[in-house]
Amino acid sequence: MRQEPRKDPAPLTRHLRVREDRGHTVLEFRGEIDIAAATEIMPYLDLVTAPGGARVVIDLLHVEFFDCSGLRLLYRARSRVLERDGQLQLVCAHPLTLRVLKVTGLSRLLPPLATLDAALGQPEATSGTL
Repeated sequence: MRQEPRKDPAPLTRHLRVREDRGHTVLEFRGEIDIAAATEIMPYLDLVTAPGGARVVIDLLHVEFFDCSGLRLLYRARSRVLERDGQLQLVCAHPLTLRVLKVTGLSRLLPPLATLDAALGQPEATSGTL
């Protein structure tokens, strides 16, 4: 039996909150996203990206530090969502995180939006599909 993502805004870990908003599952990453945080986040990321046609937003607005472990999470989420005909949007406004996304090329595959409203307001997101 398939598990449904949690619907409440309660923190699932100290680095992640998950909620539903306007037909999207919003994964709000918080604090320092390093290998320890990625280990906590991965099971929830896999849960919400498992259903076909999932509409997912990853919100990095509350992230203070973001390393290659965070990049792996984003790439994994993008791959899983696209394999299942879903949509993925990324929200990021922190200059250093934006720079990391640009330098690694991930911003071309998953273009970041500046606000959560911008991500939730895009009805036919392309998720950076090439």
